[in-house]
Amino acid sequence: MSFELFVSRRYLSAKQKQTFISLITILSIAGVTVGVMALIVVIAVMAGFETDLKSRILGVESHLVLMRHGGGFSEYPETLEHLKAIDGVEAATPFVYTQIMLRSSAGLSGAVLRGIDPASAGQVIRMKTEDGKQDTEFHLLKPDDPVPGIILGMELANSLNARKGRMIYLISPRGMISPMGHLPAMKRFKVVGLFKSGMYEYDGSLAYTHLKEAQKLLRMGESVTGIEIRMTDLYKAKEIGETIVETLDRKYTDRSYWARDWMQMNRNLFSALKLEKTVMFVILALIILVAAFNIASSLIMMVMEKTRDIAILKAMGATDRNIKRIFVLKGMIIGLVGTFLGVGGGFVLCTLLEHYQFIELPGDVYYITNLPVQLEALDVLVIAISAMAICFLATLYPAHQASKLDPVEAIRYG
Repeated sequence: MSFELFVSRRYLSAKQKQTFISLITILSIAGVTVGVMALIVVIAVMAGFETDLKSRILGVESHLVLMRHGGGFSEYPETLEHLKAIDGVEAATPFVYTQIMLRSSAGLSGAVLRGIDPASAGQVIRMKTEDGKQDTEFHLLKPDDPVPGIILGMELANSLNARKGRMIYLISPRGMISPMGHLPAMKRFKVVGLFKSGMYEYDGSLAYTHLKEAQKLLRMGESVTGIEIRMTDLYKAKEIGETIVETLDRKYTDRSYWARDWMQMNRNLFSALKLEKTVMFVILALIILVAAFNIASSLIMMVMEKTRDIAILKAMGATDRNIKRIFVLKGMIIGLVGTFLGVGGGFVLCTLLEHYQFIELPGDVYYITNLPVQLEALDVLVIAISAMAICFLATLYPAHQASKLDPVEAIRYG
């Protein structure tokens, strides 16, 4: 054990003449503990929200959308074959996308229609049925049924009072030209299934039908809007998308393609979540900052109390650097103990929140009923390092003042 560490520990463990200084030291440790624990719990909850939200969004949306500039995507079968040979592509499916109106006996509602290929859509889209126990039943969408099937989001179905087996009418703006002018196309569909993604934006607006039916309704022939792609690694979607566009542009010089990955499609949402997480980190770090002021206060008062001790140590040969290190180490020990207790307390509290669900959220307001908790090692490490850095900065001024004491003057007037 070094000389400086030995003296620092003696100062911490020895009974103080002034109990007020001891109380401030205890409050400093408690402040660091509470600040670190609060940071860990809040950041873990926000990381859980972000992960849960991401999984729900990627249950409805694909990792990458590939489309063509300026027109229909009629050569999509060739493109699908091309995508199979690209590393990182797990599955791909064609789709048709358009805005429609849905009418039932209960009312009228706007919606977004997505024509899909049931054979491949389930490999890209991972949603659940209304009971949340199985994948959406895309196989119920068949192109040759006398009355084509449609799958609705739960909120959309509730607004239309549409249940399984009921008939609704789909109204498309791309209708027919008649002597009376442009008339919207209207066709009867049968509700064959319902899905629940947990996101109101999707559950209240999305409807799925067979790709062939959507093409007929929109008079698109064999064209599609684009291709949805699922990656083996969703974080490489942008990189792989650029590769796909580059190879297709090189292969088909008369065509032009573009791609958007899931992060670009939800940029505003994830940027807001990231900003909120950063702001919460800064706000809660102020708790640790208050504790750091307590550390500085206790060290300053200890320097005043230990003036004779410092003078004696200097007279015995201790340098200014030795004295500075003594008080820096004392403050760092306080910060280390507080950080250790805070990390332990935060881990225990996160575990309790994850397993026992003390806090319940109203399901009609939030898309979840319990707080999601995801404790990440990197977040804990950043919080611990930040707390120790703040505590270290708080020790510099008192330690510097202690190292500048003149031993002769200190012994004479101490």
